[in-house]
Parts: sequence; C-alpha cells; structure tokens
Amino acid sequence: MIDYDKLLNFKIPEIRQTLTPRDAVFYALSIGFGQDPMDARQLPYVATHKGPAVVPSMAVVIGHPGFWAADPATGIDAVKVVHGEQRITLHAPLPASGEVIGRTRVTGLVDKGEGKGALLYSEKEITDAATGKLLATTGSTTFLRGDGGFGGPSGPVIPPNPMPEGAPEIVVDLPTRLEQAFYYRLNGDDNPLHIDPEIAAKAGFPRPILHGLCTLGVVTHALMRELGDYRPEALKKLSLRFSSPVYPGETIRTEIWKNGAFRARVVERDVVVVNNGHAEFAA
Repeated sequence: MIDYDKLLNFKIPEIRQTLTPRDAVFYALSIGFGQDPMDARQLPYVATHKGPAVVPSMAVVIGHPGFWAADPATGIDAVKVVHGEQRITLHAPLPASGEVIGRTRVTGLVDKGEGKGALLYSEKEITDAATGKLLATTGSTTFLRGDGGFGGPSGPVIPPNPMPEGAPEIVVDLPTRLEQAFYYRLNGDDNPLHIDPEIAAKAGFPRPILHGLCTLGVVTHALMRELGDYRPEALKKLSLRFSSPVYPGETIRTEIWKNGAFRARVVERDVVVVNNGHAEFAA
C-alpha cells in the first residue's frame, strides 16, 4: 500500500554519468536509426566519424535512476507500472561526451480510487557536472495500475495536449525490430516487463511490450526527419501520451500536423499507441 507522504518525498538516487560518443551512437541505434543505410542524414547519429550528433530524446535515458519504483520501500506494485505520459524540454544541445548529473524527484500523486489505479508525476533535471548548466528537463506520468485507493488527492491532473481536427499532413512509417527491447534496455531502462514473457503475463500482456520510451524515440525520429531536418538542436519541446503498448516487430506510423501536433499507431493492428502529442521546433 502506498503511503502518500512517504512516496511524495521518496529519495531517488542522484545519478552521475560519464557520456561517451559510443553511448550516443548506441542510443540512436536502439531506437532504430541506421535502418536505412542510404539515408546519409542519419549518419551523424550512428557513426562517430560523422559526429556523433545526439538524438534529443536521449534526455530520457541520460542520468536515469533505473527502475526505482521496484524498491519495496515505495509501496508501489511494480509489476503493474505503466508509463503514461512523457514530457521533454531541451535547454541546450545534449553533449556526446562529458559528465552529467541526473536529479529525479516525485512531483505529484493522484489517487484515482480503489481498483482504478493512481498517477505518479516525476521530474528529472539533467545538468553538466563541470559547469552546472541545465541541459534538459524531463517529466513523466506513471500509471500505477495496482495502487489506487490509498487516500491521496484526486488532482490536479496534467491536461493532455489538444489534437487538431482533420487528417494529418505528414505520415511516416518506421519499423521496430523483434529484439529491439533487449537493446533498448541497455540504456538503463531495465524493467523486466519488456523482455520476460512470465513477467509480461503477470502484468496482463500476451508477450513482452516495447518500452514506452523506445516508442517515443521512434516517434522523435519521425518528427526530426519531417519537422527538424535531422538537426539535433532543432527540437525544443516534446510531450505525448502513451495510449497502448507496442509489441517489438511492429511498424510505428507517426501522423504529423505541421503545427507540431502528432499521434502514432501500429500499422499491423491499426491501434493508436501515442496520442495528444506536440513538438516544438526552432525555425
């Protein structure tokens, strides 16, 4: 059972991480960059002799404290944890090398009621260890499916981005690989839900699901290609809601409006997996 005050003030370990160009390249490969060997625009992200450029969504794994919700002291039913929403603000281009510090904290808890789960809001600030400069701020909404009814507040709830009416103006299909979750977890997101069939079954899924943040990376790739011309400094803000899981091997179709709104669906099942998305790019 969740203790509201204890979880709200739970001390998440500060993470110091030394980044290398290899880390930047591995992250890009883990979200599907490089699958088109004839697209030279992707080379700076996957070949160190061309960069490396850092995919802006790497902010979600830099300074990542790991699956801290699995600590029994949190009171969270970790098997039933699902990533609900993600927000990223880039204050400066992410470095390909150097030491960074990730400081994560719980910023809010919403009790949806007995049998209805709970929402956990958290925020991570990434700073340059040498200068103290703030590089990025990420925010997450985690859906605690097994933890409602602990007597916490029913709000406030962060509202989703509005979606435009009418058809999207740009459509991008990007494939995922059957083994992609095994690669992606090496970024530090080691929830066994994504690789262990037994754990996935206990969580109510027929097979392991792709990390939500890997799906975010694939969608970010599509957005950078169409709205940012693959410029790593172009993306300033991104936020989205995860509406359904992706299974490794499925094709993610990102549907984009030129005002920065977007959603994504898996082609094979025609199911919306990302909704209420919005991205802000520099001119």
